[in-house]
Amino acid sequence: MPIFQMPDASNDPALLALKGRAHLQKRQLTEAYQVSSELLNSHPGSVDGLTLRGLAHTYKDEHQQAEQSFIEALSQRPDSGELYFLLGKLYWSMGEETRIDRTKAHTHLLKVESYLQAAKLDPHLGSVFRYLGHYYREVTKDLGRARGCYKRAFELDSSDGEAGAATVDLSMEQGDMDSALAVLQSVTERATPGSAKWAWMRRGLYHLKVGQHPQAIADLQAALRADPQDWVCWECLGEAYLNRHSFTAALKAFAKATQLQPSSIYSLYQTAAIKQILGRFKEAAGEYLHVIEREEYVPALKGLGECLLAMAKSAMEDYLDGKAVDLIQEAIKYFFRAVLKRSDLSCLWKLLGDACTTCSTLSPNRVSALVPGALCGAEPADQDHKLDQTQLLTLGERCYGRALKLMAEAPSIWCDLGLNYYHQSRLILSQSIEQNVQGLLEKALQCVKKAVMLDSGNHTYWNALGVVAMAKGIENFALAQHSFIKSVKVESNNVVAWTNLGTLYLKKGNIELAHEAFKIAQSLEPLYVNCWIGQALIAETVGSYDTMDLFRHTTELSTHTEGVKGYAYWVCLTLLDKSNRDSELYRYNIVQMNAVSAAQVALSKYTERIQTDTDAFVMLGFLNEHLQLKKQATEAYKRAVELLKNGPRGAQELSFALRGFARALCDTGRWEEAVQYYSSTPLEELPDLAGMALACFRAGRLQESVNAYEKALAVASTEKEKAYILTALALLQHRQGNMDTAKTLLFKCSLLKEPVPESLLCLCALGLVHGDVTLASAALLELLKLEGTLGGAVEECCLLTCTLLALQGNYTSVQREASRAVFRDGDLVSDLILAKRLKSWNPGNPSLWALLSRLVPQYSPSKADGGAVAGNVACHASMTLGKRALLYSGVNQLASGRHMKDDRRRNALKTIQRAVLLCPDDPAGWATLMAACHTENTACALSGSTPCREGLEKVLMSKVSEKVKGLQREDGLLAQALESWTLQQTVTGLKQSGQYDEAETLCSQVLNVSSEQPAVLLLLRQVQCERLLLSDAGKCVSTAVLDQLSSAVMANPTSVSAWHWLAGVYCSQGLLAQASVALRQSLQLASQLGHHSGKIGSLLRLALLALAPCMAGVGGSEWKDLVRDACTEVLKLGPSPPALLFQALLQYSIKMGARETRRLLEKIVYSPCSEDAKTVASVARWYLLRHLHAKDDLQLIDTLMMEAEAAGDSRLLEFHKRLYP
Repeated sequence: MPIFQMPDASNDPALLALKGRAHLQKRQLTEAYQVSSELLNSHPGSVDGLTLRGLAHTYKDEHQQAEQSFIEALSQRPDSGELYFLLGKLYWSMGEETRIDRTKAHTHLLKVESYLQAAKLDPHLGSVFRYLGHYYREVTKDLGRARGCYKRAFELDSSDGEAGAATVDLSMEQGDMDSALAVLQSVTERATPGSAKWAWMRRGLYHLKVGQHPQAIADLQAALRADPQDWVCWECLGEAYLNRHSFTAALKAFAKATQLQPSSIYSLYQTAAIKQILGRFKEAAGEYLHVIEREEYVPALKGLGECLLAMAKSAMEDYLDGKAVDLIQEAIKYFFRAVLKRSDLSCLWKLLGDACTTCSTLSPNRVSALVPGALCGAEPADQDHKLDQTQLLTLGERCYGRALKLMAEAPSIWCDLGLNYYHQSRLILSQSIEQNVQGLLEKALQCVKKAVMLDSGNHTYWNALGVVAMAKGIENFALAQHSFIKSVKVESNNVVAWTNLGTLYLKKGNIELAHEAFKIAQSLEPLYVNCWIGQALIAETVGSYDTMDLFRHTTELSTHTEGVKGYAYWVCLTLLDKSNRDSELYRYNIVQMNAVSAAQVALSKYTERIQTDTDAFVMLGFLNEHLQLKKQATEAYKRAVELLKNGPRGAQELSFALRGFARALCDTGRWEEAVQYYSSTPLEELPDLAGMALACFRAGRLQESVNAYEKALAVASTEKEKAYILTALALLQHRQGNMDTAKTLLFKCSLLKEPVPESLLCLCALGLVHGDVTLASAALLELLKLEGTLGGAVEECCLLTCTLLALQGNYTSVQREASRAVFRDGDLVSDLILAKRLKSWNPGNPSLWALLSRLVPQYSPSKADGGAVAGNVACHASMTLGKRALLYSGVNQLASGRHMKDDRRRNALKTIQRAVLLCPDDPAGWATLMAACHTENTACALSGSTPCREGLEKVLMSKVSEKVKGLQREDGLLAQALESWTLQQTVTGLKQSGQYDEAETLCSQVLNVSSEQPAVLLLLRQVQCERLLLSDAGKCVSTAVLDQLSSAVMANPTSVSAWHWLAGVYCSQGLLAQASVALRQSLQLASQLGHHSGKIGSLLRLALLALAPCMAGVGGSEWKDLVRDACTEVLKLGPSPPALLFQALLQYSIKMGARETRRLLEKIVYSPCSEDAKTVASVARWYLLRHLHAKDDLQLIDTLMMEAEAAGDSRLLEFHKRLYP
């Protein structure tokens, strides 16, 4: 029953006191104080009321009021042990003064104790003994009496964790471990899960202290079950895990401790230290930095420096020397900061020496580190100073010396000092400095000997002694052998000592012993690269076929200078021997093992570190040439030439390097420099003379090139070499305008015993350029007879064949010939489905696929879908051709009318955008992108929607102008054509969007820069004329204006489209005769230029022009004949739906109801048509319906309507509804 429901509960003082105590436990101080007031009001002077009020004042830290309440209560009940305890506890909590006042806390606490002894008070009040223990421990420092009080308190109340913990702590402090463990054992045995945290934690710490880590972990985990938020306990658990080498678990424990207590430096430091142990140096360095940001903690500074030094060594293994120097510099900085804090620690000075000595592996010209002036002894001391490799090694020597002053008997420091002297001597020898290194070597030997004397059981010291004894300047091979053998005896699994012993034997010429030593080293550690290098050197010495394979294996294991140089040497030697290209050994060592790339990558690292090895730079240049890395090859050869010119090397090595440098200059287009360096060679061998001739030719020195080729011809030893030289001479003669001489030389080539396809290719091309069909055909026929020896000339043969067919006017066969070359059976790429089927059947040659895709839109635009697929095939088959082939595919999609309204995913714009992304420096790509944007705008205009890509013309034109600058040197004509076309397209786009002022301004700006540009003047006239035609005055254009337009068109003798435009202007003015003359002129020009599409366009325009008066019923026989003749010529060139439509409409205009009219129209309507012929079919349906309506042939009309509905011809269906409502 609740207290407030009991009868007379409000008047019972005991119940009111209990109620007040309940409020106090809930920290409801106001309610507790009210209850005490009620109790005192109803029972004045009540001890329970005074006690309750005193407790309320105590909770509020109102000590004076609490003291008065407790004293008044004691006056009422002087025999109350609880009141004496509460008053003593109050005095204890009031501060230091009342604690040490024996009349206060101690007196009241002892008062209770005297009552306990007399057994007059409560014998189970253990908390009083706990506070007496506090008093004896903290005030009187009587640990014995304190321990007794704590023990008594714990015996009286076993749940008093504070008393139990104090008992255990004092027992451990006084060395009574058994008593402490007995207490802990008794508590933990009785404890339930999640309780007795203090006992579990103390027992865990005890186990941690004595090295019983599993028990410590179990106890600390039990403590954390009681309080998972105790960050100190988490730190102790992390320490236990760390001592047990459970690093991952330790990391998690310390991370939890850091999460609970972010300000704990110890947790952060231990996290960093564990990551350092695990080799995660970069993460560890970050953690150490967090510690250092809070406090200059010496262990953290030391750990950070060690991590940076380890990262520097890792960078050196990867030959990232610049990064390694930066890391060494940072490591020195942090080690020095630690030394400033604790200069008495020998380990810090040793680490500084290690950091300075680590740079000994690097190239001297790569080492330049900033070091504090106070460390290196330079002024001003508060600034950093740059030290080179020699100065850093000297600084390392001084640091080791300082470490030895603090710890003179440390063998590791003596050994490190000796190795430092050894590295200093090697540096002096490598720089050819006239300085006595004998003193340094003697110091090195004595220091390492000292290390061996101090610790003769360390195998690394014996090994170091052997290395120093072998050094040039000492060469005490007996001592070296003794040292290596001692090192092996001390530690039998010593791969380094066995390898060094093998090196010693190899140096002394004892091949068998060297092989055995290296063999043992390999068995001990198969991944140790040095022993494999030793075996490779032995194989090279005895002339084994396994030499190259062994050197290759060393580069796979690790990048080592000796292994890299040896492998590169054997790769270059194999490449120079051109007689072994078909051997199994060459295919395995070079091709299958990707030797050139592997050697080039390894040698690049080698030369990055060792920049004074001329042989390495020559080999690197040679390998870069093979990989077509032109710029890198030039740089390598240049460095080799500089070193050879400045060093004592022979003329043969210099000549080889100069020849390679000149070749590399030719590859990068630096022809004048190439001529200069070729002139520095003896010019006695064929490759030198041929290279000189080519460089002169490219530099524009044609006569010097001819002279060089003539010298080369005299030196040539085989028929094939002579054929190539004669072909080159023929090209030079043609360049100089000597056509007959060029032909004679090429004919002479073809009469040799070993004719080369290149000479016949040149002869055929010569015939094509000059329009000599007979010569081109004969040369091509001879070339095709060499089918077995064509090799890479198949694409050239196909291109020449297609060019010959186009020159002959056989345009339909151009695409067929390209298809035959791709598919071998002459099948045509008639549509997209057939192209996909052929693609899966025979991918073919990617170059031929690209050529096919290039030719289709120009000569067979109706098959542009297949041309797009051909471009995609080439793109996927070859990364080299892929960029340009993707552009061809986009052009085919343009030709087939693939725009975004037709297909959102596969359209010309998307494809061309990808091509531009793949090759952003190609001006043709940007020009084609302009065409694609114009196509999209036109499609939008035709569909009635707003064009969304307007205003891009000028941006794209400037982009083409920017990119075309790089094309000027290679192909000036193509660059000029691209710029001209881009300007025309920009003006067209501006006109289409109605921006005539901007179009006129653009043309005027170009003419202001260069007035002699007939094409731009024509563009300006076209803009002005179209503005005039759109105005009211355009209904009747004056003769003077028409004459100006005609003059502008005639000033562009190669522009077929200009004549088409002029014919359109004449038509707009009703001058059909003049329009006919203009179109005939364009037809004649297209025929002369071999412009296939221009010829078809002129004929179709001419037919359409003549058809207009015929349809109007005013045309005479001459117009009808013109329509017939033009359409017949178009159909001779290939299938043409528009030409068939014009023929049918002509027949319709002559005799609308004739059976021939229906036959011609039905031929168009019911024949399968491609996408680009849909409009033609729709027009034919319209006229066929009119014809059948006139005949009243309802059955055929129904058939036509069914076909129109299947084709989606809504306009015709609407027309039919109006005719037959």
